[in-house]
Amino acid sequence: MGAIKDVTDATFVSEVLQSPTPVLVDFWAEWCAPCRKVAPLLEEIAGEMGDKVRIVKVNTDENPETARAYRIMSVPTLTVFKGGQPVQSVAGAKPKGDLIKLIESAS
Repeated sequence: MGAIKDVTDATFVSEVLQSPTPVLVDFWAEWCAPCRKVAPLLEEIAGEMGDKVRIVKVNTDENPETARAYRIMSVPTLTVFKGGQPVQSVAGAKPKGDLIKLIESAS
């Protein structure tokens, strides 16, 4: 496991809401500098946490329906989904330790 997957409006339900594993969704945009800062941290976490969590990215510019459905007002917004429901969310670039706590608090 460990690889971060791009998810679209079309695949969000199957990849995130129907996942048996908690999923951290990185709502991001190409033009967002803090999003680029968070990306390598998420890669590290994906590698370290392996099968405990799936990490996916949703480009909010290319997938406006999903962003609208979850009221994403700023990027990056990182939301943990468990059992098809959003359980924890944080906006803005955060240190790696905070991201791990976010994931662990939802599992």
